[in-house]
Amino acid sequence: MLKVDRIQVGIVLDHIRAGNGLRIFEELGLAGREYPVALLMNVPSTKMGRKDMIKVSGALDLDLTKLALLDAGITVNYIEGGQVVRKVKPGLPERVVGLIRCKNPRCITSTESYSPSIFILVDREEKRYKCFYCGEYVRV
Repeated sequence: MLKVDRIQVGIVLDHIRAGNGLRIFEELGLAGREYPVALLMNVPSTKMGRKDMIKVSGALDLDLTKLALLDAGITVNYIEGGQVVRKVKPGLPERVVGLIRCKNPRCITSTESYSPSIFILVDREEKRYKCFYCGEYVRV
């Protein structure tokens, strides 16, 4: 059995849908960081059957605004002194840059590679965003 020790200070991303951990790891740019990071995949879970987890030791300042878009069930645990001091269920961000693609073929983001996609949240309940450039609506 694989054993990964507790971290003393850092962040644990828990309840990631099995198979989705690597995408989150890449989106957060964790491979290029200088602090220890553990990506655990297909971990047994009583709630989910199987899940992924990411443990980031020594970091408390990651940009986690995209998490709700990447996996709606994710939980962020902040660790200090080896104990969970705060648990957060991330909500949808008001503004998303570069993660959602516009489906409008005439949108500048579809024709020009230098223009990053920008979407603004318009309906939290329906998870609807609007393209900043062309006004196209997208559900995530």
